[in-house]
Amino acid sequence: MADELRFDGRVAIVTGAGNGLGRSHALLLARRGAKVVINDLGGSHTGGGKSSAAADAVVEEIRAGGGEAVANYDSVEDGAAIVKSAIDAFGRVDIVVNNAGILRDVSFQKMTADDWDLVYRVHVLGAYRVTAAAWPHLREQKYGRVVFTSSAAGIYGNFGQANYSMAKLGLVGFASTLALEGKKNNVVVNTIAPIAGSRMTETVLPKDLLDSLKPEFVSPLVAWLCHEGNTDTGGLFEVGGGFMGKLRWERTAGTTFRLGRGFGPEQVKARWGEITDFAKSERPASVTESMAPIMANVEAGPSKGGNDFIDVDAALGYQFPEYTSRYDERDLALYALGVGASREPLDRTDLHYTYELDEGFQALPTYAVVPVVNGILDMGRRGETAPGLNFGLDRILHGEQYTELLRPLPAKQKLTHRARVKAIYDKGKGAVVVNETKSYDEDGELLAINEVTTFVRGAGGWGGDRGPSADVNVPPDRAPDAVLEDKTSDSQALLYRLSGDWNPLHADPGFAGAFGYAKPILHGLCSFGYAGRHVLKAFTDGDASRFKSIKARFADTVFPGETLVTEMWKESETRVVFRCKVKERDKVVISNAAVELYTEVPQKKSKAVSAAPAKAEAAAPAATGKITSGLVFEAIGAYLTKNPDVASKVGTVFQFKLNEPASQWTLDLKLNKVAKGETAVPECTLELSDADFMAMTEGKANPMKLFTTGKLKISGNVMASQKLDFLTKIDRKAMEAAAAGVVASAAPAAAAAPAAAEAPKAEAKAPAVFKALAERLAANPALGAELGAVVQFNVTGPDGQWVIDGATVTPGRNAAAAAFVTLSDDDLAALAAGEAEAKSLFMHGKLRVDGDVRVAHRLGVLKNA
Repeated sequence: MADELRFDGRVAIVTGAGNGLGRSHALLLARRGAKVVINDLGGSHTGGGKSSAAADAVVEEIRAGGGEAVANYDSVEDGAAIVKSAIDAFGRVDIVVNNAGILRDVSFQKMTADDWDLVYRVHVLGAYRVTAAAWPHLREQKYGRVVFTSSAAGIYGNFGQANYSMAKLGLVGFASTLALEGKKNNVVVNTIAPIAGSRMTETVLPKDLLDSLKPEFVSPLVAWLCHEGNTDTGGLFEVGGGFMGKLRWERTAGTTFRLGRGFGPEQVKARWGEITDFAKSERPASVTESMAPIMANVEAGPSKGGNDFIDVDAALGYQFPEYTSRYDERDLALYALGVGASREPLDRTDLHYTYELDEGFQALPTYAVVPVVNGILDMGRRGETAPGLNFGLDRILHGEQYTELLRPLPAKQKLTHRARVKAIYDKGKGAVVVNETKSYDEDGELLAINEVTTFVRGAGGWGGDRGPSADVNVPPDRAPDAVLEDKTSDSQALLYRLSGDWNPLHADPGFAGAFGYAKPILHGLCSFGYAGRHVLKAFTDGDASRFKSIKARFADTVFPGETLVTEMWKESETRVVFRCKVKERDKVVISNAAVELYTEVPQKKSKAVSAAPAKAEAAAPAATGKITSGLVFEAIGAYLTKNPDVASKVGTVFQFKLNEPASQWTLDLKLNKVAKGETAVPECTLELSDADFMAMTEGKANPMKLFTTGKLKISGNVMASQKLDFLTKIDRKAMEAAAAGVVASAAPAAAAAPAAAEAPKAEAKAPAVFKALAERLAANPALGAELGAVVQFNVTGPDGQWVIDGATVTPGRNAAAAAFVTLSDDDLAALAAGEAEAKSLFMHGKLRVDGDVRVAHRLGVLKNA
């Protein structure tokens, strides 16, 4: 047939070709045009005797079919003579099939030195001698195909075949190295592990099975491996009974003991599950890949220490899986009640925290810790923790808490949390673990930072870094500037736990008793919330928007029903030191504490009014001429288009998850495509910061170092990540030109805006409303003070924008506005005409306020405008 694979002009040597597999291989190669040297010593399957009959019979069979063949009767130990037969008869050699073999089956206990040596000499030494004699010819002509014959016994072991197994697996290593050395000269080397009926297998396999294991079912694979069309080299293939499959090495992800820190068999026993767990595995394909964990361990440097409870090397810097949470006004109000707000329902300051329709409704800033602690508790409930932290809840105490807000908490939000183990300190008898969590809003903007400092009893003593030792936030030696007290209710812990802290220590008398407490104790973070609220009440008149941060140390327990007294010292306009006591026992329960305040309330970064297409949005930062990660990925796509061989060699789907700012990209090196988002199922996922990605592509950051220091997280096929070295070859000049091109193209895009403005619009009512308001404010400037802030109005249907700043009303935008009010043109007109109220529009979702939500209750200035 036209597409038949042929061997015309090729010369093949097949050893052990007088019977079984060798005979089948030789006949098939000859039928396809090869000239064949039929080598067979003619001995028994155990290596005894000698005869020319077997080889001669196969030669005659080939010649009878119109093919060309010569016989050779030498032992494979005389490989030079076998190769000489090929050169003398046909003038060259192209293919070597090392098939000759014998069996000396006997248990190791009864095996003689002759049994061992003879099997080695035929299988290993014989294959070496034949291949070594042919190798110079193959290299010189820059073409060759070599096939070695291994066995399942060599791969898996088999009772009574220690000698045979040794020899057969030795051939796999031999062939793997020759594949590497022969590659540059087009000498392809592979190994088969066949199962077939032969003189050797007929002594160990039942007849009915032997009948289905014909040698003819193995030879097609051998023929393909010997064909010039095959370039797959270094492979190991199981074949027989109609089945063919390629094997590869697999090992567990294992475990690593950092250098410089002693470990013994006890530690090996403790980690045996990790060492033997194939649920997480990798498949090294080279010595270099196999050494990657060792190289990473060396690169990581000396161990930072640890013990059975804490492995500092494994835990420090670990980044927890990203998680999300949501809260709304109800959650904020419930939390505020949980920390004692509105004990006096008519207290207007506390009502701001507990009544969502109050014109001054705001979030208590200390609420920012709640989603984070809830996330930690949820992970604990699922049994999830950072690697290297091997202790339970029974050993830990919440020692310190730091919470910082980058701007006031919105009334409702979906948050994304990214946490890491920031620090670990050895405190002698105990240890301190600091977990840092950064919480981002729906737009990916950093909103809050929390540091939860945990004291782990009995986990120290490895001689590590003791951490900061000096006392901080120590109250001055004078009377407090302010003192506030609140009596907690007997059910305070039961109320606070509804915000998510389910620890039974705060609710279950029996559980609390097991830990030595007479009754359930109050949450430390509940006292924390009381203290934070007290500071705001005393020094900002309850204005939560000025809150920047709070840091506190938990010094003792509080029981529900006890009275909390907060003593406060004002150190400056922006700093208040405080401590919290239990009045009934005169015990300090929160110490070394301080609240930082803002002098100017920070605002959320403004967003574009209309969403741009994804590609334009990704390229927007380049408007300054700066190379961005988006441009890098575009350049990667261009590079792969010009160099398609890169994709064909790697053949893996990579996903890059970048953060700060967040973006996601897919490198599909199976289809040679680069795209934003997840466009294909990833086989290898890399997570790192945008800055570290840029440094890596510029060659300024070592990927291995990023990985070992926890800045680069790799999941899936970890070994495939080593094939990304082409990222450093991307043309940076082209990216610089692309960045400059974005700047150049910005002006025409802006010029096109008037054309869009010419589109027909509905008759807008807003211009008349704001014109009338401007006239009123000009006549009575005091009205502008009612809003108390710069307000940006975004009107929809038809769209328009206006800014009110004191007594001034101007069309357009102000990114620095304190509040952004969004409502429809019709609702604005109804509000101005007195036909609608702001509260009603707000409650029905028709009026939205971003930023300072108190503005929503001051929109009466629009009435009768």
